[in-house]
Amino acid sequence: MSEQLKRQAAAAALEFVEDGMKLGIGTGSTALHFVELLGEKVAAGMKIIGVPTSERTAELCKKNGVPLTTLEETPQLDLTVDGADEIDPKMRLIKGGGGALLREKIVASASKNMIVIADKTKIVDALGVFPLPIEVMPFGLGSTMIALEDVCKRFGMQGSLTQRKAADGTNFVTDGQHFIIDATFGRISDVEGLDTALRAIPGVVETGLFVGIASKAVVAGEDGVSIIDPVS
Repeated sequence: MSEQLKRQAAAAALEFVEDGMKLGIGTGSTALHFVELLGEKVAAGMKIIGVPTSERTAELCKKNGVPLTTLEETPQLDLTVDGADEIDPKMRLIKGGGGALLREKIVASASKNMIVIADKTKIVDALGVFPLPIEVMPFGLGSTMIALEDVCKRFGMQGSLTQRKAADGTNFVTDGQHFIIDATFGRISDVEGLDTALRAIPGVVETGLFVGIASKAVVAGEDGVSIIDPVS
């Protein structure tokens, strides 16, 4: 049922895509549905061009006939459509469960608007149950981990820091050749403060906290699809 809901959210988000738009195209299971549906629109004559947020999404776009560009060629985008691991009432997000958080944030920040597509399980009162992905440089990892531990404990981390592994047990490596550290908080009480403190650590490339980037969410549940705006 979850995949059906994701597809419903993706279909509803497609209503915001207009002919001639320059699109940021997200990564993950919900974004997969969006790319498939977008490919159908392109085949029917819609003219758009997309910037993918991962190599995986790029391959999916090519498979579905979605024309692509790069941020070097097209540095300003109209809209990014992407999924999220958690969405709070202020439209702050945790992203990066798929490991593409750096490129996702770069693309979303280059866009006039960002629409998040999700099923209702991703809506939370407070961020933090889903582990927060933190993208780090491999160089100096030991020192970076000590600094991360200190910052995360200051901000109330209830769990632990874990280096993400690939399916074969090796270190997970992002498209940018970085590692991912997952921090389990339980509940993040100061989202903006934590994001600022983490990004100040030398060796931290980016965090999976998306603050002030998403403009609305398209959320599918058993009772239908809702369009949610951030609570001020």
